[in-house]
Amino acid sequence: MSATIRRVHTLHVLPSLPEGLEQLREIALDLHWTWNFDAIDLFRRLDHILWREVGHNPMRLLAEISQERLQEAAEDEGFLSHLERVRRDFQSYREERTWYQATFNNHENLKVIYLSAEFGLHECLPVYSGGLGLLAGDHLKAASDLGVPMVGMGLFYQHGYFHQYLNADGWQQELYPEVEIPSEPMVLVRGEDGTPLEISVQVGPREVKLHIWKVIVGRVDLYLLDTNVLSNHPEDRGITDTLYGGDTEKRIQQEIVLGIGGYRALQALGIEGSIFHMNEGHSAFIALERIRQLMAEHNLTFEEAREATRAGHVFTTHTPVPAGIDRFGLELMDRYFQEFWPTLGLGRDQFLALGGANAKKEDSSFNMATLAIGLSAFTNGVSKLHGMVSRKMWRELWPDLPEDEVPIRSVTNGIHARSWISPEMSLLLERYLGPNWQENPLDRQMWRGVREISTEELWRTRVRLRERLITFARHRLRWQLTRRGESITDVELGGEVLDMNTLTIGFARRFATYKRASLLFADKDRLIRLLTDPDRPIQLILAGKAHPKDDPGKNIIREIIHFARDERLRNRIVFLEDYDINVARYMVQGCDLWLNTPRRPYEASGTSGMKAAVNGVLHCSTLDGWWSEAYDREIGWAIGGGEEYEDFDYQDRVESETLYDLLEEEIVPLFYTRDRARVAREWTEMIKRMLEKVCPVFFTTRMVSEYAQEAYIPNHERVETLREEDFKRAKNLTAWKKRIRKAWGEIKVLEVKTHGEFELRVGDRVPVEATVQLGSLKPEDVQVEVFLGRMAGDRELKAGKGLRMELAGQKDGTATYKAEIVCEESGHQGFALRVLPQHEDLTNPLDLGLVTWE
Repeated sequence: MSATIRRVHTLHVLPSLPEGLEQLREIALDLHWTWNFDAIDLFRRLDHILWREVGHNPMRLLAEISQERLQEAAEDEGFLSHLERVRRDFQSYREERTWYQATFNNHENLKVIYLSAEFGLHECLPVYSGGLGLLAGDHLKAASDLGVPMVGMGLFYQHGYFHQYLNADGWQQELYPEVEIPSEPMVLVRGEDGTPLEISVQVGPREVKLHIWKVIVGRVDLYLLDTNVLSNHPEDRGITDTLYGGDTEKRIQQEIVLGIGGYRALQALGIEGSIFHMNEGHSAFIALERIRQLMAEHNLTFEEAREATRAGHVFTTHTPVPAGIDRFGLELMDRYFQEFWPTLGLGRDQFLALGGANAKKEDSSFNMATLAIGLSAFTNGVSKLHGMVSRKMWRELWPDLPEDEVPIRSVTNGIHARSWISPEMSLLLERYLGPNWQENPLDRQMWRGVREISTEELWRTRVRLRERLITFARHRLRWQLTRRGESITDVELGGEVLDMNTLTIGFARRFATYKRASLLFADKDRLIRLLTDPDRPIQLILAGKAHPKDDPGKNIIREIIHFARDERLRNRIVFLEDYDINVARYMVQGCDLWLNTPRRPYEASGTSGMKAAVNGVLHCSTLDGWWSEAYDREIGWAIGGGEEYEDFDYQDRVESETLYDLLEEEIVPLFYTRDRARVAREWTEMIKRMLEKVCPVFFTTRMVSEYAQEAYIPNHERVETLREEDFKRAKNLTAWKKRIRKAWGEIKVLEVKTHGEFELRVGDRVPVEATVQLGSLKPEDVQVEVFLGRMAGDRELKAGKGLRMELAGQKDGTATYKAEIVCEESGHQGFALRVLPQHEDLTNPLDLGLVTWE
């Protein structure tokens, strides 16, 4: 009878790197290798089979490779030369002069802290689920490339996001395997005494200890917080166990750790940020912690500390619907913050109001986006359309402003091209555009060079990428069928699916119902005819996960699996399980057409189409997210004309018919129209036009440079100004706002005079004079504008812009203002007078929501 072993002490034994290979571990720990093809080839060269088996994780590769193979590599002059080349490339990357240094060399003390609940950097670090995390990962990589001084802050999830597999019926199942920490490309941050650096944060009734993991992303460091500390209560150790797992209480705990714990971690690390960029509202509690500490350290009031910190807060919302925003009930807020709000000098009602909650209504909730917007100087959506949607969503916060003037901007997302482009396409672009084809974020002139790319060469590149995708899909399907317990015959047949020469359509994204993965399957008979056409067939590769609690999304996957079992379609439809960065990379590189069918306007951005575009994959989508601003008929296809419907069933019928029409009448014929060399010349010419238009705009180099120029640098300058002389200007601004709010009701537009003719022509000038009652306020406290725009009805201005009026005189609490309207456009137009607050330290005169209209 064997003894029961009650406790096992684990030892993680790494191979000893022979002399000459010591740099391998350093390279493996810097995720710059994830967008350096030569570094990836270096690790693959060690053992290409093991490289695939360890999920392209160089740390696992070095942990599992044999000592004998390492010794062989140490004696291989070719390998050593390759290693030295990669080492020099990494060193050069870190030392070269960057775009940021060349553009903002007088802002060396800027430090941007980028906070996100997830970061999608590579498949080997599973702390991401989808688009939000991939955008965050690409943001850090672009900041590294451009040299923007940035630090990332997130959470380390012991089980990451779930792994997906389908049962025999096609129903999604979830697995949560534990991440093997020693094999991850990160290191535990330790103090001077060698012990783990530990911080603490109050989470409800208990103090929770946090450890910090460091991930190197080129020139940027990312820190991940971990509550799995032995000294913590067992429940608290699980706070950071899964991404988007658990209930609402788990979510508020994670967000306290990310926001409040994140700020304390930065202090423990000795990192002083000046700009704090909140990627979605998950980290918004950091704003409260910064206010609390500033009040305690500098004896400021809540409002003074709010002004001093608000200038340094940037908030990016990714949510196009109210239901997608984190909200916490009052009972939860009481449980977790009843000891916090007194430290802000606030009562319960005042504190809850920061999140838009009404303390008198039990069913009210605390809105994290409302909190972030109210405490940020710069708020933006992630596409032009999403900016419009966001202004409509949050108009209630500025009820006296026209919707177009709600102070929420848009910075359209982009993708980190080198992380997503295939080596073949990258070499092609280097050959025709030069080696630095993505270094300058604004160089549209350079991209005209794609017109010179050989059509035959581009087509052959696209054929090779399709063939690689199909080979990958076959291997993946065989693995899926084997794991599912299918027969040997079915497994072997899985290795024969798809055709190397058939138009391949990709659809890969989260299976939320609004993304409408089922749209292409709306008319099954019509789809079958397209799939089985003997001369011009199509084939489909699909991938994506439904949220574990989203049964309607899971059912869409199940219906697709059942449909694909039709004997006529077995070789034409493949669903790839467990969608991750690796699967995405093959798909965006290898498909011929990228299909996106969200119900407008619910797709905030949709960056997968951008990843496909840089690889020469044409796009077909509803006019939502990024495609609504990128599309023209010369570079791809639009499903509909941007209509929005109240009847969703009717919308699905109309748009599915439109999709089938596009496939039958335009897309399929264009793909199969070949010249004598069997090249789809017009298809390939469309790819060139798409590359020229899309690439200069929809890269993260453009996106991050836009954030730097419009948010980071201006706000950093304001932060420094407000902190001068013991926060003198922050205090003055606070006092001014208090005075303005108290006296604003005294303002009235008494009289407006104009001398223009009723019928005018373009170029005519119309003088306007206004008399405004200021009461106890002074002319320097306000700005008076003519708000000019097009008329939407008899008395309604649809949209417009403000023309500032000049002060002409003042007497006894009134002031006279004059301006001259220039008629620049024809049509039915109108204007109205309005008065706005004015102060040199006010970020935007519209922020206060104080407007007096004529």
